[in-house]
Parts: sequence; structure tokens; C-alpha cells
Amino acid sequence: MPVPHIRRWKPLAMTAAAVLVGITVPAAADAATTAPTPTAAATGAYDDTYYKDALGKTGPELKSALHTIISDQTKLSYDQVWDALKVTDEDPADSGNVILLYTGRSQSKDSNGGDPDQWNREHVWAKSHGDFGTATGPGTDIHHLRPEDVSVNSTRGNKDFDNGGSAVGEAPGNLTDSDSFEPRDAVKGDVARMILYMAVRHDGEDGFADLEPNDKVDNGSAPAIGRLSVLKQWSDEDPPDMFEKNRNQAIYDQFQHNRNPFIDHPEWVGAIW
Repeated sequence: MPVPHIRRWKPLAMTAAAVLVGITVPAAADAATTAPTPTAAATGAYDDTYYKDALGKTGPELKSALHTIISDQTKLSYDQVWDALKVTDEDPADSGNVILLYTGRSQSKDSNGGDPDQWNREHVWAKSHGDFGTATGPGTDIHHLRPEDVSVNSTRGNKDFDNGGSAVGEAPGNLTDSDSFEPRDAVKGDVARMILYMAVRHDGEDGFADLEPNDKVDNGSAPAIGRLSVLKQWSDEDPPDMFEKNRNQAIYDQFQHNRNPFIDHPEWVGAIW
């Protein structure tokens, strides 16, 4: 599938990013202890603490250093994911709702399940790509698990990510074809950074497959997802916004106590790939 020119969007995103340059990331938490609730008035630099062993590195050395850092993690069960997503993906305008990833719809936290128009747990790195299922580990890592409409989740299925396709009726702005899925503009970068987080965090230890992005689609059950070239463009053109940054902080503070480094440092995408 050819890769067309990527559209430019979210012109205000860089302004939001500039406002948040001073966000604080506390030193890594003890895996057995829940850290305090995040505060909006965080100040100072986080590089000297959480990411100190990765600074100045590039390529495989950076990837290896980040893997070591983010592998210090509390793991959730698949049942615990339900409650975690009700916190991490809460609608800032309505505390009783979550925001669904692809549709962008605000929906009651209590309408989760398996029926049409309910929301369920979308594995952004499709769980069949590496065959990890819902096992504790990559199958329950909430850095890539998001609330999504049941039928839209089914439409995405285990397709790779790429540009193009036909409109998804229930999710305006999303496109799909036989072997790929293109999310709406507002979450293209989010999707890319979740995929790349998974490739750094889950590298073949603990009996699971070594997850790696590639520049193909139709990867099937191989532990790979593409297209890497498109994901890199999405990450570049859709930088982290407030919702994504707050989600990363909530995961760190309240649940897994690890971070997605590509939300904190989007420039590390190009430094590794």
C-alpha cells in the first residue's frame, strides 16, 4: 500500500506541549506502593530522576536503557484493567464518562461490556500479533489498552496501522481496508506512541514474544505491527496533548508506576527508529 503525504493537524498541540515542558515526573515508585494522585501544579525537570540512565543515548543503547527503566512496573490482571481505564481515560468534562479512543465519544463508565454500543478493552497492539492474548503482562499493559466501542473494536480487529481505506461508519474520521486501520487525526500520534512503547517494554522476556514494529501490513500472528514509517509520521505530526500526558501520569501514579517515554520525549522516536 503506498504511503501518501500525511496531513498536518492539531495546530494547537505544540502550544499545549510548550505549556507542559515543566511537568514533574517523580522518581520511580516502589512497585508495591501506590504513588500520590497527580497534581496539576507540577514543576521542575524530570530528566534527572526517572530517565537519568537514558540521557545522552541513541539507537539500540537508548532503547535498551528505556527498556530497563520502564520494566520496573506493577502488573495488572485483565479484570483490573476495567477499573483502571475508568480512571486513565476519564472524560475531563464529565467524571462519570470515559473517552473512547477511535470514536472520540464520551460514554458512561458503567456501560462497559460486550454488547453493541457498550465499550470494551481495545488492545492497540493487537493481542494476536505475538499471541499474548489477555495474559498478565503485554495483554494487560494499560499503556496500550483503551476503551472503545465494541463494534468499532471489532472493525479494527487485529489490523496493522496505515493510511487509507473506507470510512468507518460508527467512527467518523477513521478509515479501514482489508489489512489496515487509520485512526482519526486527533489520536494518530497516541496510537503510534503506544505501539512504540510496547516494542520497547516487551522485548521477549517473561516467556512472551519480542514485539517489534516493521514497515509492513498484514503481519498476521507475527509479533510485529506496521507501518513503522507511517507511525513515525503520525507521532511527529500529532504531538502529545494534555489528555495523553495526563493519562501517562495517572498510569505512573496510580497503577503500573511506569511511563511511556515517547509521551515525555517524542524526539526519542527518531532517536531509536
